[in-house]
Amino acid sequence: MDAREHIKIGMSAERTLVVPPERTVGHFVPHMPFVYATPMMILEMEMASGDAISRYLQPGWITVGTEVDVRHLAASPVGATIRTTARVIEVERRVIRFEVAAFDGERKIGEGRHARGLVNYENFSKRIGLK
Repeated sequence: MDAREHIKIGMSAERTLVVPPERTVGHFVPHMPFVYATPMMILEMEMASGDAISRYLQPGWITVGTEVDVRHLAASPVGATIRTTARVIEVERRVIRFEVAAFDGERKIGEGRHARGLVNYENFSKRIGLK
């Protein structure tokens, strides 16, 4: 599959999450504050990126995260409603790049870029020994 045939610049998606305690730094690291953890924000950015293009992939094809360049700009407490966005900004044969952002209300709490690699699930699974 050549992503350029199916994925177009401008495709986008967004996700909404109410921050639960288990997505906070304090949940993972003792004696740290219970604020939205950077890796959890990045996870939502990756998932939004996948959401933006997954329905356009041919059967048997998936994308996997390959690059992350993100800044976490502000803390958000448990209970905050986070809106995460992803928009396709570049498409190569096997790599799709996204502009990603996260917001707590109107306040931008994260921004950056993310790339996903296009892979055939069956071939990928065989190559890394998945059953």
